[in-house]
Amino acid sequence: MFDGARLKIVFEKTDGREGLVPHLARGEVIIYASGRSSIRELIRRWFLKESSSYVVKELPTLAKRMGVSYRKADVREIKNWGYCTRDGRLSFSWQLIALPGRLREYILCHELVHLSEHNHSKAFRLKLGSALPDYKQREKELGSTIPL
Repeated sequence: MFDGARLKIVFEKTDGREGLVPHLARGEVIIYASGRSSIRELIRRWFLKESSSYVVKELPTLAKRMGVSYRKADVREIKNWGYCTRDGRLSFSWQLIALPGRLREYILCHELVHLSEHNHSKAFRLKLGSALPDYKQREKELGSTIPL
């Protein structure tokens, strides 16, 4: 999955040169590697780069729109889609880019609300609803996504 769409992985054996070339319009990604054992790591690096780019681009805009500020944000290997610490650090999963854009936006907004509401109380839901009026539908969609 990438941006909500399934991609076919095409493996091309090489003599040591490794790389990954996405062809999103064709629905595939070509992996160049000396062995199949490299596929997962090459995809992980690609997802980490793409998820990081997405967070760096979108998070400041969403934070400004929601009237909040965060101390630091990063993308890493974590079990959940995202989390927020009490000191204002936001972390997001390297697999975030697999989700469709509307669900990625939901995850960023969800964590931004946690900057002021450190629980899932009624106040949390009200703030999330003011940022994303359809947040309940997005939560349902996120719950039906295939775990990565």
